[in-house]
Amino acid sequence: MRKVAIYGKGGIGKSTTTQNTVAGLAEAGKHVMVVGCDPKADSTRLLLGGLAQRTVLDTLREEGEEVELDDIRKRGFKNTICVESGGPEPGVGCAGRGIITSINLLEQLGAYADSQKLDYVFYDVLGDVVCGGFAMPIREGKAEEIYIVCSGEMMAMYAANNICKGIVKFAEAGGVRLGGLICNSRKVDNERAMIEAFAARLGTQMIHFVPRDNMVQKAEINRKTVIDFDPTHSQADEYRALAQKIDENKMFVIPKPMHTDDLEKLLIEYGIAN
Repeated sequence: MRKVAIYGKGGIGKSTTTQNTVAGLAEAGKHVMVVGCDPKADSTRLLLGGLAQRTVLDTLREEGEEVELDDIRKRGFKNTICVESGGPEPGVGCAGRGIITSINLLEQLGAYADSQKLDYVFYDVLGDVVCGGFAMPIREGKAEEIYIVCSGEMMAMYAANNICKGIVKFAEAGGVRLGGLICNSRKVDNERAMIEAFAARLGTQMIHFVPRDNMVQKAEINRKTVIDFDPTHSQADEYRALAQKIDENKMFVIPKPMHTDDLEKLLIEYGIAN
């Protein structure tokens, strides 16, 4: 079983990219569980066809400790297993604690057991937070390989560089490694070349360049992944390609984060600040 965590700046399209990638893996016959680590509980919506899923924390609040595995997971597209950690009520408590509680409960209930015959577990983690509970997937060995969703925008690259700093810290104590950058294109000038150069400076790879296409929004409005909504569309093939590249990936590294000044020089070199 491969344990994967997807990180990236808030609003970069991380959850959309995760769900479409999982759809590609599931379509190829892989058995995948997705654990949403965002209090908004929207990490599995497209796989479930828009169905609202009761979160782990809501279930615990309503039913107490007597919870069974099927109380906190639903079956989605191509038999994917969907779990949403959830969070505390707004303004109360720490959302990161919800991730810790959820993952511990999943372990206690046998969600990761060999009997489940999982090929992958994906953690879709809130924004670029790599501290506290949000770092649990990489801090305690729950995830072994990390992919960072970014774009050619300055703040997306800055966030990716910051996440790499977190990976370095936890890699020293465990086995977590960076598998690559996923460029979710925003049609920035020289974007592909810039992210390839950025990846090289980090010591990793741009594992796939996902072009910007309105089909993604159309599918989301219809509460589906692109592969589910229009399997013949070229954008569906992009997510299939990304899924295949992750499945075949052998390059896992401890990244070498850039100094902020060097990152800004790279942006200037590729024309963003001109």
